[in-house]
Formats: sequence, structure tokens, C-alpha cells
Amino acid sequence: MSRLEAWSVDGIGEIVAGDDLARIVGDAIAPHAPTEGDVVVVTSKVVSKAEGRMRQAVDREQAITDETVRVVASRAHPGGVTRIVQDRNGFVMAAAGVDASNTPEGTILLLPVDPDASALALATALRDRFQVAIGVVVSDTFGRPWRAGQTDVAIGAAGLRVIEPLAGSVDTHGRPLVVSAAAVADEIASTAELVAGKTSGRPVTIVRGLGRHVLGLGEPGARALVRDADSDMFRLGSAEAHAEGFAAGLAAARSADAPGADGDTPSHAQEDLRPA
Repeated sequence: MSRLEAWSVDGIGEIVAGDDLARIVGDAIAPHAPTEGDVVVVTSKVVSKAEGRMRQAVDREQAITDETVRVVASRAHPGGVTRIVQDRNGFVMAAAGVDASNTPEGTILLLPVDPDASALALATALRDRFQVAIGVVVSDTFGRPWRAGQTDVAIGAAGLRVIEPLAGSVDTHGRPLVVSAAAVADEIASTAELVAGKTSGRPVTIVRGLGRHVLGLGEPGARALVRDADSDMFRLGSAEAHAEGFAAGLAAARSADAPGADGDTPSHAQEDLRPA
């Protein structure tokens, strides 16, 4: 790649439940002459609206609970409690992605139930309409645990390489790369956000120049970017890890003090855990 272009498009308007999103997106990108290898990035908000994922704002906390598979970390603040959780798709994010921005007053939006399936439906329809290979990314905004600010990432993808393993290749000095892998779909999502912004009312972006990453519709989706439990070194927040470690230590001390354990004298560990 020597040149990359990205621009947001007009003509989407306010999306409501039941809208034919593929037709609306197709009409919006048609004047831009979709080309083989284009990637169309669609924000999760419009996908959620079309799929009827809107709820009343008063139900926000319950909605977060319903979308949560695992609580990773939580922190109390004057306005309530911030919860970092894992949802059913494996994404770890604040409030399970439940959001009140870019939605009518008094409402909230939940993430699409299956963003990869949503991306696949869009990619299939757009390829059928324009008869060129188009990739689709469904994007959403995430915070980062070690960095200030937020950036858009891919929560759904179809028809493109979402991650490019570079292990086995060499750098410019001939040294072998061992673990490097480019998160292609995330980089495309963040590129789209730079040109679309949060307040422009343009939730669809065309990214052109990445044709080598646009492949068949059978490619793995964005869920392939989720780190599995065995390789996740940060599955708990600091407070949660402390509580879990304390509980494990207390259980071990009680086990050591139980009848049948070596000796009948309470262990030093148990004595240390008893209140003064």
C-alpha cells in the first residue's frame, strides 16, 4: 500500500427499527462508485437502531446487567458505579457498550446482538448490488486500559482480513518477527472515526486502498480479535484481583485448620487473617 483514502458519506439520515440498512448504505455510497477492495465502515449505532436495540434510558443499569457475562472491574464515583464488563461477544468495555449518545432523548442503545453477522449481511448485500468485493467493518468506541482517551475499534467485520500475523517475516534489518500481528480491522475502524467524527451525522465511511486485505466472505469476523482467557493477563481489575486473592488465601487457611489437616493448631496464615 502506498496510498490510503478515507471519507465519510452523506445521505444516511435517522435510522429506525426495521429500516433496510443495506439499501440505505448502498444508496449513500453509490455516488462514490464503489471499487473492488473498498472497505465500508458503519458505526454500531446505526446498526443497533436498524435492529431495534433501543431501550428507555431509565433501564440503563438493568440493560448493562443483562448484557454482562462477566464483571472485569468496577469503581464507585459520585455519580454511581462504572462497570467494565465482558459481553456475550467477548468484548471488554465500559457499561457493556450501552450508550446514550447519538440516540433520541430518553433512550439508550445496546450493541448489536451479533455484530459479525450484521457485518456479513451488509457485505453480502453490497457485493450483490455493486458486483465488486467490498469489506465491511462495524465500529464502536472503546477506552484503553493504559492510555487516555478513546478510539474506534471493529466489533463486527466481514469480507476482510481482520488480523495480519507477521510472525515468520523479517524487519528492515533482517531480524525475524516472532509475535507481531497487525489488528487490521481495528486500524480501519479508527481511520474511519478520524474522518467521520462523533458529531457529523455521517455514520458511514469508505476506506480505499486496502484491497489486499479484502477477501472472501468466509473470513473470520471481528470476534477473532478477542483475546482468549488463557492469553489474557489482565482479566480482573486491581480491586477484584485483590478480593479474589484474599478469598483464596482465607479458604486455604481454613482448609489448613480443618479437622484432619496436619496438626490441630490453627495455622499462622489463619491467625493473620483473623480480626484483631
